[in-house]
Amino acid sequence: MIPNQPFRPAPVSARDKLLEAGVYLVRKQGFSATSVDQLCARAGVTKGAFFHHFESKEALGVALAQYWSASTGAFFASAPFHHLPDPLDRVLGYIDLRIALLAGPVESFSCVAGTMVQEAFLTSDPIRAACQASIMGNAAALEQDLAAALARSGAKGVTAASLARHVQAVLQGTFILAKTEGGESAAETAREELGHLRRYFEILLKPLN
Repeated sequence: MIPNQPFRPAPVSARDKLLEAGVYLVRKQGFSATSVDQLCARAGVTKGAFFHHFESKEALGVALAQYWSASTGAFFASAPFHHLPDPLDRVLGYIDLRIALLAGPVESFSCVAGTMVQEAFLTSDPIRAACQASIMGNAAALEQDLAAALARSGAKGVTAASLARHVQAVLQGTFILAKTEGGESAAETAREELGHLRRYFEILLKPLN
C-alpha cells in the first residue's frame, strides 16, 4: 500500500480543478481561511469560472464535501480487504488501510469533511449537513461487516451502527490530535492511535470458540 496515493484521477474540467484546489487548501489552512481568489489561483481558472460552477463559497463547500465523500468512498469500496472471508478480518483490513494512509504532513492525510465541519457547523447548515453525510456515509459502509463480526463474537451491549460511528469518532479525533502535534511525528502518533482501535476490535470481536 502506498501512503497518500491519490483517490482521484487528475482533474480536467474547471469544476474538478476547483474542487481539487479545495481539497488541498482546506486540508492545509482550513475552510474559513481559504478565499475564492486562492481557490482560483490554485486551480488555474478565472473567477468567472468559479461563479459559473458555484454560486458562492458555501456552495463550493457543500460540493467539496460531496466530492470528497464520493472519491474516498469509491477508493475504500475497491480495496482488497473486502475479499477476505472472515468479517473480523475485513474490519481489521479497513483499519490497516487507514493506518497505511497515515504518512507525511497532517494536511496530506486529514479529512476534508471533518476539517470543514469543525469550522462551519454553526455558521453554515448546508456545509454541516454535507459533512455529516460524508462522515456518516463512511461509517455506514462498515456496518455490514461489523454486524457479521458481532454475530460471530457474541458481544453484547453494542450495535454495528454504534461501532461504525465509533470508528469515525476515533478517526476524526486522531486527525485533530495529529494537528495539535504537527511535524514529522504527527503521522506516527496517528498510527499509534489507530493501532489502539485495531486492538479494541480484535478483543471485542474475537470469534466464539
